[in-house]
Amino acid sequence: MRKVLLSLAALLAGIIAMPAAEIGARDLDEALEALDRSLRRSGSYIAARQNYIDSLVRAADGGCRPDLMLRIADAYTSFNADSAITYLGRGIEMTEGVDELPFRWRRAALLPLAGFMENAEREYNSIPADSVPADSRLSYLEAGRQMHSYIASFYHNYPEVRERHTDSVRVYQLRMLDLLPPKSIDYRYNQAEYYFTNGRRAMAKVLFENLLDSLSPNNNLRARAAHHLSAIERQEGDITASRYYLALSARADVEAATREMLSLQELGMELSDTDLDRAYNYMYAALQNAVECGAMLRTVDTSQALPVIERAHSESLQRRRATTNAVIWVLSLLMLGLVATLLFLRYEMLKMRRLQQSLRQANHAKEIYISQFLQLCSIYMDKLNQFSKIVTRKLAAGQADELYRMTKSGKFVDEQSREFYEVFDNAFLHIYPNFVSEVNSLLRPDARIELKEGELLNTDLRILAFMRLGIEESSRIAQVLNYSLNTIYAYRNRLKARAISRDTFEDDIARIESME
Repeated sequence: MRKVLLSLAALLAGIIAMPAAEIGARDLDEALEALDRSLRRSGSYIAARQNYIDSLVRAADGGCRPDLMLRIADAYTSFNADSAITYLGRGIEMTEGVDELPFRWRRAALLPLAGFMENAEREYNSIPADSVPADSRLSYLEAGRQMHSYIASFYHNYPEVRERHTDSVRVYQLRMLDLLPPKSIDYRYNQAEYYFTNGRRAMAKVLFENLLDSLSPNNNLRARAAHHLSAIERQEGDITASRYYLALSARADVEAATREMLSLQELGMELSDTDLDRAYNYMYAALQNAVECGAMLRTVDTSQALPVIERAHSESLQRRRATTNAVIWVLSLLMLGLVATLLFLRYEMLKMRRLQQSLRQANHAKEIYISQFLQLCSIYMDKLNQFSKIVTRKLAAGQADELYRMTKSGKFVDEQSREFYEVFDNAFLHIYPNFVSEVNSLLRPDARIELKEGELLNTDLRILAFMRLGIEESSRIAQVLNYSLNTIYAYRNRLKARAISRDTFEDDIARIESME
């Protein structure tokens, strides 16, 4: 009759349930992001639960109150198994007879989590079922269900032992369903779990999904229901949905400050092939919480899987490091290229500045050339006017003989030449102030030019000065300096003979630079 009622209840739930929306990759991503946010705040959840426990412990310090020992043990359950077992032991010491039974069966339920399987069964089986008070029978059955569930999960590699304890879980759940109010959350959860352990996945799935909608995000039953839904989806081949429900379950554990994080551990293992960073973080958090909880059962499971993920994580880090190094090398080469480009641009800018400066100097030199040329023209025009007036005056006075003697003596030409040399020397040395020293550097030490006192240039230097100005034809130099062509040839040959490098002497003269 009981099984018929259960089937009818599940069928009715399936009929009235709305079809669940398909869970996609986006839903999974959102669930994982929400889990990550909860994990980042896990410290605050743990601190809040610890503060609550501390307040109970402070209240218990005032005297021997078994009810407080039981409340403290319940608060420590799934948070610190060792402490929960310790306070249950204290409760046993404070009580005797029927009053100690709740402490004993609750301790038996937690001992498998700490690795004491045989001790747990021995202690639980030592409690006569007929000695359990009626109002405590649900607690007694729940402890038996929980104990056999822990033991079954420990022997997952031994199917026969696992199945034996799973059968015991079913037995205890059926007895609990007889006692639970049919509309209660506990009834609905144990009904769904009963169907799940009996392989009736469709009914269990409908009940678990309906149960999720009525539970708060940090409810322990929500975490367990989501964990079962994950197992159902995995069996049906929907890996995305399975991981989604594992994320919901793990988030509920984190926000409830539950350190026995089976869902987080399984999710880490699930993600090891797709999201190695998350897998490593989840497994590490699960192991850390299992150690702090004293849950050896979870510590063993996590520690067996963690080396595989750790190795894969290390390989991933090495690949990233290699990629990072490659990027650094590329960036370094680009940086070197950039530096080289900047240096080249700086060199070109300096070169451009020097060129601009040279152009300014050349323009300045041209201005000086024009100024000096105009000055010479002005002087010669003035001299020509003066000479024209003298000739006119002499001829008008009938002094042609005196005019002849004056021009024949060459005095007039000499005077004009001296004035020309003075103007030319000043103008040239203004443009080439180091010309004399530069010329002497091209001559042998024993053949260098020495100027007389008051001289700016002499004939040798003037000939070289005209060559530096680009007037290389000896005939033009002879005309300007009022010398014969042979005299100019003789001077040039004599200067070459005094040069350190006779063959390149005239080219070296042409390369003498003007003023800076």
